[in-house]
Amino acid sequence: MTSSCSACLDAEPAGLPLTPEPPSAPAPTTDKAHWAAIGSLSLGVFGLVTAEFLPASLLTPMAADLGISNGAAGQTVTATAVVGAIAAPALPVLTRRIDRRWVMLALSALLVVSNLMAALASSLPALLLARVLLGVALGGFWSLAGALALRLVPPERFARAMSLILTGVSVATVCAAPVGAWMGELWGWRSAFVVAGAVSLLTLLAQALTLPALPPRDHADLRRLGRLLTRGDVRVALLAVVLVISGHFAGFTYIRPLMENVTHLSVQAISLVLLGYGIGGFFGNLVGGYLAERSERRAIVAGGTLIVLLAAGLLLAGGSPLVTAVAVTLWGFAFGAFPVGFQTWIVRAAPDQTEAAGGLLVAAFQIAIASGAIGGGMLVDHVGALGGPLFAIATITLGTLLTLRHGPRAQRA
Repeated sequence: MTSSCSACLDAEPAGLPLTPEPPSAPAPTTDKAHWAAIGSLSLGVFGLVTAEFLPASLLTPMAADLGISNGAAGQTVTATAVVGAIAAPALPVLTRRIDRRWVMLALSALLVVSNLMAALASSLPALLLARVLLGVALGGFWSLAGALALRLVPPERFARAMSLILTGVSVATVCAAPVGAWMGELWGWRSAFVVAGAVSLLTLLAQALTLPALPPRDHADLRRLGRLLTRGDVRVALLAVVLVISGHFAGFTYIRPLMENVTHLSVQAISLVLLGYGIGGFFGNLVGGYLAERSERRAIVAGGTLIVLLAAGLLLAGGSPLVTAVAVTLWGFAFGAFPVGFQTWIVRAAPDQTEAAGGLLVAAFQIAIASGAIGGGMLVDHVGALGGPLFAIATITLGTLLTLRHGPRAQRA
């Protein structure tokens, strides 16, 4: 990172232990913006998230075709998440001597193979193997995405670049489930994976044409990975991720039971509300990138505050179809501030170890997703469909207050 951006990094948050040894100065970033390469990474995100979401919309026909239960078919999602959580911190270490361009191309090639194997799978073990390969590609990509964006654009354009990359998530969220279900109904569930494979092949070609040479820079190893956890600002960022993201997933994972049992919406109406959530997320990601470019702390606090208010609205007036539809749509909009905000925070907290820090961030996200699903599920089982928003209010409030108190107060030139 250039010296002009070093002022963007704050001192250690008050009340937290000082860094045991100061980080080495990061290598200079580029003064040239490689926006075509950023676009190819966004396309890669779209392909990865689409492949990750497809089983949710194809679970029943997949299970029937392979002769397995719906629960067994659902483990294809679990396999991807578990492997992704392991691969995220491990891949920067295992590939520390390899040009990052070739690493990204290898991960995209792995996505092509995964989709092809899924389309041809004739048994649950074969399908699980395909999803394991997807988990490796997913974890590896997310661990490197922030570090590569920082090297592909000038530092002051980093948040905007991450916002564009994460636009692929929003588009996939809007398209993957409904398009996958539609294709599965017309041509069978395998056709959706064939199309996902074609998208991943297009991604591979785009990245081969646009990504410049990116020699390894961080040289991450297990010792340095452990040292990152001794830095107060890194620990605060990861704790904020676990609190905020677990609350989000507790609320959103169990939003359908709320719409069915409290709001009493039809299946068609629920689909439209969820489409609104995806569209809200698309625009929220763009606005979140705009805010994070100025202050990632304020972007996260703004998103967290809005979701807490929306969850409270669902608790008080969840029986109203209008309130529920507006709240879920705005929830998607507010969530858009989190991915780019936390990516920006963790990269600026560890500018000398961006890849390793990105791996820890992905692992924290996976832990948050699991804990949110478990904690929210326990509340839903005990207090009913409103347990999800209740869990979200508690944890997101804590995470937002933590960010407000100890989040980075960047000084921009």
